[in-house]
Amino acid sequence: MRASIIITCYNRENRIARAMRSALSQHFPRDQFEVIVVDDASTDHSREIIMDLHEEVLPIFHEKNMGLPAARNSGIRKAHGRFVLHLDSDDYLHESTLYVMELYLSLNPEFGAVACDYIEVDDQERHLRRVSAESEPIACGMLFRKENLIVIGLYDEEMRMLEDLELRHRFEEKYKIGYCHLPFYRYVRHDGNLTNNKDMIAHYSNILQDKLTPSKTEKH
Repeated sequence: MRASIIITCYNRENRIARAMRSALSQHFPRDQFEVIVVDDASTDHSREIIMDLHEEVLPIFHEKNMGLPAARNSGIRKAHGRFVLHLDSDDYLHESTLYVMELYLSLNPEFGAVACDYIEVDDQERHLRRVSAESEPIACGMLFRKENLIVIGLYDEEMRMLEDLELRHRFEEKYKIGYCHLPFYRYVRHDGNLTNNKDMIAHYSNILQDKLTPSKTEKH
């Protein structure tokens, strides 16, 4: 198994099917990649929609809501692929994403991960803007070498937001990230985006700052 696409879902009944279809439609040998869908105890109809495709994906259902980083960790631990790619349940992928990014890492062993550019779209899939993953990174649209994520200890499950920034900090202490300047990832802007919750962002920004600031003991 060369690659695993991990989709995390919480109450995305209107969007999860599109995410799964985009993952399953990759131009990549079907027996060489898997799609893992982690449902973090949704209370809507997400679970039923996931089960409609249970023969094509590997579903994981949390009995209680554990948060996004815990859901990602569940997927990584179950992944059989050498490489893992995260996809949020409200977003979707270009069909060549996995092929090009896996080729990039295969040909560039000095990189521990590669991130692709992305296009912000609205709910009608209209393009809003193209964004560089190098200047404005996001959590998804990045292909990791799975063993590197395990070495750094996976995601910090206490970081219910900004978990990607916290992980990236630890990751880049040990590994280099390459950039594929092709806009393969589709980041959907809508009212339900977690990034719209300014209070939570402020709360976890403070926690992240504390984690990244050396203590007085370390300074001395």
